[in-house]
Amino acid sequence: MKKVRITAVRIANYKDLSEKYENLIEHACDLNEGDVFIANGWQRPEGLCTSAWESMSPFVMTLSHGGSNFYDGWMKNPKSAMISCNDGFRPVSFLLETLDEESA
Repeated sequence: MKKVRITAVRIANYKDLSEKYENLIEHACDLNEGDVFIANGWQRPEGLCTSAWESMSPFVMTLSHGGSNFYDGWMKNPKSAMISCNDGFRPVSFLLETLDEESA
């Protein structure tokens, strides 16, 4: 089983939607673009929010077990995926990449 690098590549913030529909949540997302996490197989990396992990964990599991080429050629690198968390107010796009390093 391989390790998978998870990089926060884009963070959006839809303030208009938050103002209209959301109750204020302080520190709803403390990630920054460029933050990197390493998934050791099925284990959620420390510091990665549970909601984001739930969105990406099936892809991380597939990549860590040697799977690739999601949706018949969706990604230029077949051992990667671009996944967003499910926060409709502050979605974060994550690049998942299989590493050559074996997980513990």
